[in-house]
Amino acid sequence: MTANTLAPARSPLAETARALAAAPDEWIRRVRLSIDGRWYERLHQDEDVEIWLLSWMPGQTTGFHDHGGSRGAFAVALGTLREDDLLRERDLAPGDVRAFGPDHIHDVRNVSNAPAVSVHVYSPPLSLMHRYDRTESGLIMVAEERAEQW
Repeated sequence: MTANTLAPARSPLAETARALAAAPDEWIRRVRLSIDGRWYERLHQDEDVEIWLLSWMPGQTTGFHDHGGSRGAFAVALGTLREDDLLRERDLAPGDVRAFGPDHIHDVRNVSNAPAVSVHVYSPPLSLMHRYDRTESGLIMVAEERAEQW
């Protein structure tokens, strides 16, 4: 398993995520809050980039996952999220952006008592993701998901 790689916080993907997160008129009417699981909607996809809007109720998490070789960035639009990238955990507030390279593995979750919303941008568009369990000896891949499953 390769080490996580971070991309510059001022990368084009990060700037796209930052700009959309700061423009709630573009997406606020689309957001749904679901206690049954994280809600998500693809806002845009072309050959080069894909953009998703996600909502997070308290306690909801992605679990450890990668992005199948895609680079990416996400920005918190509302609420707070916590990211664990295996090196450290960090709390992210509205306006905070995380950009990452193609080898990045992380878990993102809402540990607050309020809903959160985030914008995610990937290039190339996601076609594959791997899910991992964290064990005492490290991460173990437990599932592979293809884009057709989303």
